[in-house]
Amino acid sequence: MFDIGFFEIIFIMVIALLVVGPERLPRIARTAGLWVGKMRGFVSSVKADIDQELAAEELKKVLAKQAAVPELEELIDEVTGNPLAATESKSSGSSEKMLPADQSDRPAETRVTDDTAK
Repeated sequence: MFDIGFFEIIFIMVIALLVVGPERLPRIARTAGLWVGKMRGFVSSVKADIDQELAAEELKKVLAKQAAVPELEELIDEVTGNPLAATESKSSGSSEKMLPADQSDRPAETRVTDDTAK
């Protein structure tokens, strides 16, 4: 915050002791400490509020990006138990049905299996 070293603080205390006097110096130091504590508390609460608002804005941006992904909407519909919306979005998404990699268009007799390959 401020670049005040040990010797500067000692110098300020000696000047304050000479100006204010030894009777009132403890009361003034206590009051100054309370004010500094209040200012630090205020600054830290403002920083926390700003950090919270920034985190909320980042979360809103992330949620907006995720809302734009249609697969995520399908997953949400499936998990929440709305299968009608999930099947409608799947059927409107693609008209071709994908076959697994091990199935082909050839009949079962012409496929090579592990038993016949040996």
